[in-house]
This record gives sequence, C-alpha cells and structure tokens, in this order.
Amino acid sequence: MSTATAPRSTVSTAQRPSTPKPPRRRRSKGQIESDGVFAPTVMTRIGLAFVALLSIFPLYWMIVIASRTTADAAGFPPALLPGGNLGEHVQAAFAHPEADLLLGLRNSFIITGTVTLSVVLISTLGGFAFAKLRFRGSKILMGTVLFSMMVPLQQLGIVPLYMIMVELEWIDTLQAVILPFIVNGFGIFLMRQYVEQAVPDEIIEAARIDGATTIGIWWRIVLPALRPAMVVLGLLTFMLNWNEFLWPFMVLSDENPTIQLAIRQASTAMFNADMSMVFTCTLISIIPIAVLFVVFGRQIVHGIMEGSGK
Repeated sequence: MSTATAPRSTVSTAQRPSTPKPPRRRRSKGQIESDGVFAPTVMTRIGLAFVALLSIFPLYWMIVIASRTTADAAGFPPALLPGGNLGEHVQAAFAHPEADLLLGLRNSFIITGTVTLSVVLISTLGGFAFAKLRFRGSKILMGTVLFSMMVPLQQLGIVPLYMIMVELEWIDTLQAVILPFIVNGFGIFLMRQYVEQAVPDEIIEAARIDGATTIGIWWRIVLPALRPAMVVLGLLTFMLNWNEFLWPFMVLSDENPTIQLAIRQASTAMFNADMSMVFTCTLISIIPIAVLFVVFGRQIVHGIMEGSGK
C-alpha cells in the first residue's frame, strides 16, 4: 500500500522593499556630483583665480600710478607697489586750475541720475504695455524698438541731433545731454521679457475683476515683480551714461563739463600728459560706480540669476 506524500506548502514571506542607495558624489576630474553641479578641480580654481587677478589688476595699477609720479609710471621696470602721494594728488585734482572736478561730478550726478530714473520708469511702462496690453500696432512699435537696438543711432544721428540742439538754443546746457538718452530700446525690451515671465496673466485678470485700473495694476502688481530687473537696468544705465564722453564733448563747454570732460581737461598736451593726475581723476570718477556695485551687488546677482532661472 503506497502512501502519498503531500507536497510541502511553501509560505511566501513578505520581503521589505529595498530602498535605493543614494549615488556617491564623484569628485574626480571631469565628474558630476549628485546634485548636478560640476565638482571644482584644482585647475578650475587656478583658472578662476587667474581671471579674477586679470580683472582686478587694471584697478590696482590705476591706484599705483595715482599714488606715484608720472616718472614712476614711465619707468622700467614699472612700479608695482602703491606710493605715498595719493592724498596729495587728490587735493591737487580738486584744486586743478584747468579742470573743475567738483562741477564735473555735480553735472554728471544730475545728468546720470535724471537719465537713469527716466529710463527705468519709461522702460517699466513700455515693457508692461508691450507684454500684457493688446492694442493696434503693438508689433510694429515693438519692431521699431528692436530696430533701434540694432542701429547705432547716436553715432549716425549726431549731426542732425546737434542741429536740433542749436535750434532749441540748448548748447552748453544739461538738458542737451539728458534729452537724447531718456528712452532706451534695450530697457523696454528687457522689461517686456521680464514682465512676460514674472507676471502671470491670471493675476492681471483677477486684478481687473476686482476693479483695478491699468495704472493701479502697473503700480501694485508689476513694479514689485520688476524690482530685480529694475536694479540691473538702473545700474547699467547709470554706468553707461556716467562714462559717456562723445555727446557731452559735442554740446558742453569747458566751463560746464561732466566728470569725463573734466578728466580730459586735467591732462595737458597730448604728448606731455600728467599721467598721475589723469589716473587720480579717473580713480575719483569710478568711486560712485564702485559704491553702487557694493550697495546693490547682491540685488544685481539675484536679478540676473532669477531671470536666467525663469
């Protein structure tokens, strides 16, 4: 009599779900870390340090020459350490008989500040209008703005613009330097692109349902969202107009200069220029721009990174 053996019952045991191990960060040359950032190598750090030194060296060299004499600037080997004449040269620059540095600084602040405020204000209005408002001829007008960015209007139109200033009797006045620069095509284009990305249409529609006017939407919704871009545009406009030389040289006299014209007056004949005095005046002229970079540097980087992220 054969006895049948029952098959063994296999009991399935529940297994714990295996959790994948996080990938190890690879810091070897040319590898990528787990967060998607390239691991810096020794050569990368050396290259960045070299580029930083190349960028800082002209400023350092300007301080060296401003604190030394012109003979030291023309000597060989050149001096690489600052001297002790910087304070004396600064006093001589402000007391220069041919260059009124204080008047040049005052005129440059008035011109550059007015132009910067005007460009930022008009650019935010124009960018908001082109990005969020629908009106007839908007594409043609936007194409005109883009065309103005591609054509050097200042160089091509300097003669007719000068004739206009003569007819208006604005020669040797500050408004002759302010008026041609109060509108900037690049600023309008920049603000238009930023408004399209930073201000959703739903927010504007909700504001209109709540009864907000177009100016109210621009003031309460658009301007707060444009602060990073406004800081970037304002600093670029300030720096560009602060360093402007050609047009002020055309319409202003030596008795009513900007800071750049005052620097030109501080140097003598072409082949006998006092280089230490020129570099001292140049050092004084870049202090406002350096202060702006120090004060608004974080906002500038934030605005650029936010725009690239969007």
